[in-house]
Amino acid sequence: MTAALAAFERHLAVERDLSAHTVRAYLGDVSSLLGHAARLGRDDPGDVDLRTLRSWLANQQVTGRSRTTLARRATAARVFTAWLARTGRASADHGASLGSPKQLRTLPPVLRADEADQLVRNAADAADDGSPLGLRDAAMLELLYATGIRVGELVALDLDDVDRERNLVRVFGKGRKERSVPFGHPAARALDRWVTEGRAALMTDGAGGALFLGARGRRIDQRAVRTLVHRRIAEVPGAPDIGPHGLRHTAATHLLEGGADLRAVQELLGHASLATTQLYTHVTTDRLRRAYQQAHPRA
Repeated sequence: MTAALAAFERHLAVERDLSAHTVRAYLGDVSSLLGHAARLGRDDPGDVDLRTLRSWLANQQVTGRSRTTLARRATAARVFTAWLARTGRASADHGASLGSPKQLRTLPPVLRADEADQLVRNAADAADDGSPLGLRDAAMLELLYATGIRVGELVALDLDDVDRERNLVRVFGKGRKERSVPFGHPAARALDRWVTEGRAALMTDGAGGALFLGARGRRIDQRAVRTLVHRRIAEVPGAPDIGPHGLRHTAATHLLEGGADLRAVQELLGHASLATTQLYTHVTTDRLRRAYQQAHPRA
């Protein structure tokens, strides 16, 4: 069991290039599964059959695990059993038939267009004094809202990832999948000011090619960005308390409300499945209702 778990960890980290956080989550889930199997007298990973998998999930449900947690653990189990079969450690992929409870997939609150505009305007006003941190914050907020990129993708950006001739930013998303995301003129202006006026004032020897720097002159971390977003949104009257991921949802919602194609939004956000992007369509019903009332003769 221990040897199989160590080999599976290498598979996740090296072959699939998953993030350290995802690797830890999968290993925790599979360790729980193997522990359950051992208590049932199954000491070899190849002996983990469908009955074992189902009893493990049932036990998780009895102990009060949420539907989201159960769905994630079922996914981890399926990845593990597929790997066992592919590497000859099991005679068959027993997890291929394993079902899991559907997640109650909901979206967090999003900003209205006027609230998002107020957010970036406030940041721009705060940057008028030319302070390096103010210029950086304005550029980060503009870019987050303009592109809908993840906070992890934002902090990983290097200077060379920004194409100012075409106003594109190169992003490495989940699984190190590369995509190019466009941004508009307001974000371009904020980025230019930060790079030409603010970045040099914070830069230290440890900055490297990082686009955005923290107060100590090194690549900024995700926690600092989350703190900034919450603080700035608190300054917008009536706005819901959302973080960087809420800005990502806001960008997607406003794109769809503006008439953007669903598949185009999928590409911009880096979603592997269109079903994930379709979650955003439920927040655009007002736009569809207005279009119906304007166009249908019996509205």
